[in-house]
Amino acid sequence: MTSIHIKLFLWIPILLGVQFIQAGTNIKKDKPNIIYILADDLGYGDLSCYGQIKFETPHIDQLAKEGMKFTSHYAGSTVCAPSRSALFTGQHTGHTPVRGNKEHKPEGQWPLPESSNSMAKIFKKAGYATGAFGKWGLGYPRSSGDPLAMGFDEFYGYNCQRNGHHYYPWHLYHNNERIILEENVGTKKGLYAPSAIHQKALQFIKDHKEQPFFMYYPSIIPHAELFAPEEYMKKFRGKFLPESSNKGAGPDHPNFRKGGYGPQPEGHAAFAAMITLLDDQVGEIVQKLKELDLLDNTIIIFTSDNGPHQEGGADPEYFDSNGILRGFKRDLYEGGIRVPMIAKWPDKIEAESVSNHVSAFWDILPTFAEIIGVESPANIDGISMLPELTGDGVQKVHDYLYWEFHELGGRQAVRMGKWKGVKYNVKKDGDQFIELYNLEDDPGESRDVAAKFPEIVAKIEVILKTARQESEVFKF
Repeated sequence: MTSIHIKLFLWIPILLGVQFIQAGTNIKKDKPNIIYILADDLGYGDLSCYGQIKFETPHIDQLAKEGMKFTSHYAGSTVCAPSRSALFTGQHTGHTPVRGNKEHKPEGQWPLPESSNSMAKIFKKAGYATGAFGKWGLGYPRSSGDPLAMGFDEFYGYNCQRNGHHYYPWHLYHNNERIILEENVGTKKGLYAPSAIHQKALQFIKDHKEQPFFMYYPSIIPHAELFAPEEYMKKFRGKFLPESSNKGAGPDHPNFRKGGYGPQPEGHAAFAAMITLLDDQVGEIVQKLKELDLLDNTIIIFTSDNGPHQEGGADPEYFDSNGILRGFKRDLYEGGIRVPMIAKWPDKIEAESVSNHVSAFWDILPTFAEIIGVESPANIDGISMLPELTGDGVQKVHDYLYWEFHELGGRQAVRMGKWKGVKYNVKKDGDQFIELYNLEDDPGESRDVAAKFPEIVAKIEVILKTARQESEVFKF
């Protein structure tokens, strides 16, 4: 081999390396990072950009200023597990496998089957790093539905929703390993879990800055119990009098940190403090993306899993947490299922834009699949919202949206254009009446017009019967 051949031979790996780096850079540009932030029981009116006046959420508001605010976006359900199941499978609650908060002893919830659609699996197909940080609730550890089985490379947080009632829990999970929090042993309150989870999420972003990543950030804030660190409590203490209080399950109670909400004499202050902390965490995520030069190539979505709760001393009427909407968590009126959603994507989503497009959690999977160039599963109920987000192309619309809820006697609801049909006490013998509301004229669902529009009621009755498949586990 001549000296020229030797030099060329030595240069080949370097040239190939340059090409590989350039190709990787192109892949990175073509495939944006995606961060999906899911608050827990945050109401439609709990953000200042959606009308909250008693406290402010400046960092979340900034996302809205730089992106798109949705006015007619709906959660998957009116409680945690089925709402998240609809999100991850792209199926509404008439089809998604998990349709209620069914527990599995000693810890965890009824699992998604191995064959389920999974948003995280979609990202894995496209070569993404995947991480989940917060509350899971779709399968106990090492089950068919745990985070790793559903396609996540890393999970840190609460596997079980009942453990997620607590802000100073005795343990969390890292992947499927139980991590004892020594700072919270016994009655100690040394480690505020959402802060620890948040740091793991920031580290995930840093660790995967060189490759496309999907980060699912299901915070437990502001779900009961109502606890916040003292540095946040002192900002609001005494500002929302008279206070709301909850006796709760203290250290002498048998349910202390076993699901019972802790005592809170300052519920108003704690609620505002918790949402302020969550808002700061959103700001820190944005700042981390800026520091790593990732912000321009990252989609951020912020939303909530259902409407505001009334537990643990929470007072949604005081804060007008559901805005003009009727109902709360566990209702299938608008206040239980219509949620805030904000989407930011630099140079793709128009700043300060507002969308009235009617959409739901089951639309998120096909939207993400289209963005990252992966085919959606065939058995979904969702429709990609990408044209609505970017203004490029014609946005398809749903013929209807459907929900069912298996607690409190059974409940069903349908949104069909401007019409909203609601049926309660489904499990009782005999035909139950369908309530009908015109959401264009009456978004607060205060006037039942079923008697005036029997033909609309008849159409909704058909949907209530045909939009669902019976589940062996979750039955009416």
